[in-house]
Amino acid sequence: MANEIFDDVFDALEDDPVRRKNLKLRSQLMSEINAKINEGRQTQKELALILETTQPRVSALRKGKINGFRLDMLFDFSVRLGLNLSLSKVA
Repeated sequence: MANEIFDDVFDALEDDPVRRKNLKLRSQLMSEINAKINEGRQTQKELALILETTQPRVSALRKGKINGFRLDMLFDFSVRLGLNLSLSKVA
């Protein structure tokens, strides 16, 4: 069996291009959200109030448990944290 080489980890994890793109977007959003959280000094309990979720969900977010979060939920979190999101068309 030959070893395959992939451009990134998501190409290795997911064959479906739509699901692969969804994973990539969720990963990018989680990264931006966690970077924004790192700027502050809030506890997970305080963040749960800001994000309108539970402390265990904040813990999962901080640990990068990507499968526990839909794209729309991550978008909501980013807006609640004051991030300014935009889309751009990729050629």
